[in-house]
Formats: sequence, structure tokens, C-alpha cells
Amino acid sequence: MAESLYERYMAAARAYREHEQQCTSCAPGARCDTGRRLYESLARLQDAHLNRLRKQR
Repeated sequence: MAESLYERYMAAARAYREHEQQCTSCAPGARCDTGRRLYESLARLQDAHLNRLRKQR
């Protein structure tokens, strides 16, 4: 079974948090390439999830 949007969003959040805790190059205003990719993925999924919730109202 395919993962739901919410599950993908939570997985992206978890991956970003884990990277952020371990990476010595990342800072809130300056992320490494991997950190930037993970953050952008998280932001896209969060936007999609929130938009879906808004439409369900």
C-alpha cells in the first residue's frame, strides 16, 4: 500500500530533524546541500498536507 501524504510528510520531518541533529554544517539560515534538499522536501509536503486539510473543511 502506498504511503499517505501525511505519512510522507512525517517521514520527511523525521529525516530533516535527524539530519539537523547530526550535521555540523547546517544552521537555520545556511544549510548544507543535503539539509537544503531535506528541508525543501519537508516544506513541499507540509504545504500539500495543509492544503489538503483546508480543502476538507
